[in-house]
Amino acid sequence: MTAEPATDTTETADASDDELLRAPAEIKHADELEYLQSIDDGTKPFTWNLSPHMVLTFILGASPTDDFDREIEQKWFGDPSYVERAIVTLASDRALLLIGEPGTGKSWLAELLAAAISGNSTHVVQGTAGTTENQITYDWNIAMVIADGQSREALIPSPIMKGMNRGSIARFEELTRCTSDVQDSLISILSEKYISIPELGGDNVVHAEPGFNVIATANTRDRGVNDLSAALKRRFNFVHIPVLSNKSVEKKIIRYRTEDLLERNNFEVDVPPALLEILIETFADLRDAAQSASSDDDRLESALSTAEQISVLEDAVLQGQFFDESGFSAETLGQSFVGALVRRIPEDVSMLNEFWHSVVDERADEEGGDWKAFAEGGKRAMSTMG
Repeated sequence: MTAEPATDTTETADASDDELLRAPAEIKHADELEYLQSIDDGTKPFTWNLSPHMVLTFILGASPTDDFDREIEQKWFGDPSYVERAIVTLASDRALLLIGEPGTGKSWLAELLAAAISGNSTHVVQGTAGTTENQITYDWNIAMVIADGQSREALIPSPIMKGMNRGSIARFEELTRCTSDVQDSLISILSEKYISIPELGGDNVVHAEPGFNVIATANTRDRGVNDLSAALKRRFNFVHIPVLSNKSVEKKIIRYRTEDLLERNNFEVDVPPALLEILIETFADLRDAAQSASSDDDRLESALSTAEQISVLEDAVLQGQFFDESGFSAETLGQSFVGALVRRIPEDVSMLNEFWHSVVDERADEEGGDWKAFAEGGKRAMSTMG
């Protein structure tokens, strides 16, 4: 099968960021990628668009010592060693598995890596209990098969096969959500770097072009659902992404991602530092409570991730913009906080209510002001739940 260049992007490549509901990283940050390519004189593995150093710079942002003519913003926040190990893995013969708690930025890091390396982050298989082997390898255009029989033209390549054809990065989200037999269809792809198509005659093998590799993600909460076989584990390098414990870094992430999300609605909302501090402190207290709980039955179903904090803040801002004359406030933040975290009724309501009266009320009594409004907003939300 004829190889396509790694720089080939999605069908929406000509669209601008504001024309799409959610632009992939290679479109959203196209100007940065183009600039980095223009000044990149480093060694590039295979058909990579950028050298490893420039991939790292694109993801973590430029430092003052880089002396660039333009700003390269930081897009992923975490220990640089995780990104470095991920880049080194993708330049090797092994695939990359990003593993960690839900909401730790695994998928976002995978997207940024694929965008920087291949100029295309959209070759994605979404793993679920219903994912089939055909979604990993190939399928057939039934109408064409009925009319003319099985042929290369009637073949529907999977996202993985497209990555192989183009020598680019393919992504596999939530690998451990797939059944074991579906997971194992990756083994020959990762080891032999080709897919056999027995239905065809002599020309029945699709070989991977140089530059092809796979980034998979898995949640630690899915362990035991469909564990990877020993054979498949050997094909991956594991990079464990921990839950952030640094509040200042978490604050940067929440601000960055919330502002990014609100841009879709053309909102420019200034989030008061005091309200952001309330959000982060309350999540930290909830995490402490979850760690001290004696069993899973005594914990909220929520993962209490950074991603959920972003969701809470975005909901509160939108609520204030659309329905509250006073705008974004501590009270709407409290309501959104409860609304986002209660998933099981009455279990989560009961646990959150106990936490609210023992921890949030105590802070409200000590701090007053926004903490009191936040506490009242949360109680009001809980009172509407069963």
